[in-house]
Amino acid sequence: MKENRRSAAVFYRKYGIALILIILFVASALVNHNFLKPRNLINILTQISVVTIIACGEEMLIVSGLIDLSAGLICTGSMCFAAGVLVNTGSVLLAVLTGLGFGALCGWINGFLVTRFKLQAFIATLAMTNVVKGAVQLYTNGQAISGVDKIEWLGHYKVAGAVPLPVVIMLVSVAVIAILMKHTSLGLLIYSIGGNEKATIASGINTNRTKRIIFTLSSLLTGLAGVVLLGRLVAGMPSVGEGYEFDAITAVVVGGTSFLGGIGSVTGALIGSIIVGLINNILNLLHVSTQYQLIVKGVLIAGAVIIDTMTKEDKKSQ
Repeated sequence: MKENRRSAAVFYRKYGIALILIILFVASALVNHNFLKPRNLINILTQISVVTIIACGEEMLIVSGLIDLSAGLICTGSMCFAAGVLVNTGSVLLAVLTGLGFGALCGWINGFLVTRFKLQAFIATLAMTNVVKGAVQLYTNGQAISGVDKIEWLGHYKVAGAVPLPVVIMLVSVAVIAILMKHTSLGLLIYSIGGNEKATIASGINTNRTKRIIFTLSSLLTGLAGVVLLGRLVAGMPSVGEGYEFDAITAVVVGGTSFLGGIGSVTGALIGSIIVGLINNILNLLHVSTQYQLIVKGVLIAGAVIIDTMTKEDKKSQ
């Protein structure tokens, strides 16, 4: 019986993601006859663009055995502080740099807390969540920041008159992180730390410095997501973004990345994000409440982790 379960888990690891994606495409097409129209497919990609950019950063962290629970609020903070700078200076460039810089700074602090004070990533980023949430509320006084029309193009411009810029930024982010993780020394270290950190340290690698770099890059991407979100909403909204880290983590683990570290790819995270997006789309078409959507996402994470554990046990038994 155990062997059957493990074989099923291994099968899922190899082919399950693609099968789920195909099933969801078919189901979506049956539920909505307009689903397969290019405009609708582009709309779905646009809807998942911000979360997928965040997922690119979470991918690097989770593969290396870390996690960031503050990503959603960092996205919100990047959006709101960028909006404030744009309103006060009128400079889109300064606004974008502010959003990116805020994200990178939060990531570096997360990495510093984890490496210098040996805090668990869960604790360090949970603390950052509360700090950023408080800072955003103080800065905005709980009110949306308007008057940022100059950055609207970032969320609504269409490349070649068809593909929204957020989708292009999402795909470029995925491509860049895929290359980084597969074809650079930093990518090799990400997998090495997640697979066996003690062995990596024994080989003379400064894993603490690498972790700080990973956290900083991850939150830089989250800052980018915040700037893109500002362009889409055309307002700095302190109530938007919280919970995005959960959607990003869901996309990563559903996409086949191991929560135990050392296994995963950013292309899998992209597929996982599309799967989550399709599920949301189907449930919305069926007028299923948000509460049930959260239950589905929770089940997806639990199922992905169970399957991951089974495959790990299978490898150990061999």
